[in-house]
Amino acid sequence: MQVQIHTDHHIEGTDAMGKWVSSAVQEALARFSGQISRVEVHLSDENGGKKTSPENKQCVLEARLDGHQPLAVKHHAANLNQALDGAADKLLRLIENTLGRTARV
Repeated sequence: MQVQIHTDHHIEGTDAMGKWVSSAVQEALARFSGQISRVEVHLSDENGGKKTSPENKQCVLEARLDGHQPLAVKHHAANLNQALDGAADKLLRLIENTLGRTARV
């Protein structure tokens, strides 16, 4: 499973952050790693660093499953860690539901 990380201009995409995000995504989706070719991670600060909202960090995860349309989820949180964890949980449930529906057909 390949993990691609994209950040907006308000979030600095360091090597350490890239390793952290990549390992967190791979760990969260390990059960389906053989069926996922790529996961794109988009991290952003919606308010550009201004403290106008308590949940201004956003994580969008898009997974490419073999034989399926891309699946995407979005999660807002107070920090990037919570945003990534929330999005990973949502994506895991979406993949489980998608593959479960396919198996029943």
